[in-house]
Amino acid sequence: MKIKFLGGAGTVTGSKTLIESNGIRILIDCGQFQGIKPLRELNWEPLPILPNTIDFVLLTHGHLDHCGWLPRLVNQGFAGKIYCTSPTASVAKLILLDSARIQEEEANIANREHYSKHEKAEPLYNVQQAQEVFPLLKVIKPNEGVPLDAEISAVFRNAGHIIGACSIELKLEGKTLVFSGDIGRDNDMLMYPPVKPKEADYVFLESTYGNRIHPNEDVKLLLETYINNTYQNGGTIIIPSFAVERAQTIMYLIWKLKEEDRIPDIPYIIDTPMGISVLDVFTNNKSWHKLSEEECVKMCQIFTINSEYQETINSIFDKRPKVVIAASGMITGGRVLSYLEEYIGLPETTVIIVGYQGEGTRGRKLLEGATEIKIHGKYYPVLAKILEIEGLSAHGDQNDLLNWLSELKSKPKKVFLVHGENQPADELRSKIQEKYGFDCSVPLMGQEFEL
Repeated sequence: MKIKFLGGAGTVTGSKTLIESNGIRILIDCGQFQGIKPLRELNWEPLPILPNTIDFVLLTHGHLDHCGWLPRLVNQGFAGKIYCTSPTASVAKLILLDSARIQEEEANIANREHYSKHEKAEPLYNVQQAQEVFPLLKVIKPNEGVPLDAEISAVFRNAGHIIGACSIELKLEGKTLVFSGDIGRDNDMLMYPPVKPKEADYVFLESTYGNRIHPNEDVKLLLETYINNTYQNGGTIIIPSFAVERAQTIMYLIWKLKEEDRIPDIPYIIDTPMGISVLDVFTNNKSWHKLSEEECVKMCQIFTINSEYQETINSIFDKRPKVVIAASGMITGGRVLSYLEEYIGLPETTVIIVGYQGEGTRGRKLLEGATEIKIHGKYYPVLAKILEIEGLSAHGDQNDLLNWLSELKSKPKKVFLVHGENQPADELRSKIQEKYGFDCSVPLMGQEFEL
C-alpha cells in the first residue's frame, strides 16, 4: 500500500491524500490551495497521476480547501464516485458554485481593468465545470460501512467543525487508516463534539492549531464590546467569515445579544449569494447541530440577507453604521472585498477576524499589521481597526487535537500530521510523542510512504 501527499502537507490548504492498494486508487479530499502565490499556482498544475485512474474520492467536508479542486479533477477525466455525507454534498455544491462565480467575476474584472499578467485572465473553473461534479456525489450515512471494493470499506464519523464534517476510517489490506479531516472543538456552540477513533494502525491528523490553545475568552462579550464601540464612533463592522457554520455561529451570538438588548438597532447583514441556501442546509439537517428549528427561524429574522450583487452595492453605499458578515473568511475573494475597498481606509471601521488565516492571505496580512492591502490590482491604506476573536474558531486547538487521540485502544504504527504549517505541525508532533509515545511524522508535499 502506498500513501502520497498531494496537498495539505506543510500548508493548511489543498488537502489531497492518495492511497494506492491492489490496483485501487482512493483520494481523500480534493481541496484548492489558497494563500501565497506559489501555493495558488499549484491549482493550475496537473496531478502527478492521471485523474481518470482514480477510482474514488472520499470527502471529509465541504470547505473549499477540501473540495475546491474537484471541478478540475472531473474536467481532467475523473469519473468515479465521490462519497460524502448529505450535508457535505449540499455544502460542497454551494461552495463550488460560489467559488466558480467568484473566479469568473475576478477574471472578468482583471480583463476589464487590465491588471492580469496574462493576455487573458481565465477562471480556474467555471460554473458549468463546477456543476459537472454534482452527479458524481454519492451520499452515505455516518457510522455505517461503505464497501468500496471487495476488500476495502470506509466509515464516516462526525468530526464537528462544520455541518456534515466527518473523519474517515478506511479498512484495507487488514489495516485501519483514520483520516481526521478538520477536527472541531469539544465545546462548540453549534456543532456536537467530534467522535474519537477507537482503533487505528495509521492516523492522518490535521494540525492547523497544533501550536495554539484557544483563549478562554467571553466571545459574546467581546462581540458586544466591538459592535458598541464601533457604533458609537459612527463606523461599520465587517466580519469576513466562511459562509458555512462560522457565519451561523456569529448570527447566533448577535441574535442573543439583540434579544438581551445589549447591541444597537442597526442593520445586520449577511452578504453571500449562498447565505439563504446555507441556512436551508441547517434546517434540513437538524440532527447535525444543536440549534432548534425555532432558534433557526428567530435568528434569521433580525438579518438582512443579500443575495444579489445590487443589494451588496446598496449596502456598501448606505453610510449608516451596520454589521456585515461576508465571505470569504480569509479575505481571498468574495463580496467582503467590495466592502473593504470602500471601508478599510476609514478609521471608524472595525474588521473582526474570526477564523484561521492561511499564510499569505489578506486576513493573515491584516492580523500581522499590514499598512496597505491589495484588492483587484489596487492598493488601499489600512486605517480600520483590525481585531480578532480567537474563541470563535471552528478548528480544535492543540488540547482538542491531543484529546481526539485519547481513546485509541492500542498504539498506532504511525501518526502523520497534515493540514498545518510546519511549525504548528512540528510542535504538535512533540506534544503527541511526549503525551502518548506515538511515532509521529510531518510529511512533505509530494512525499510518498509505503505502509
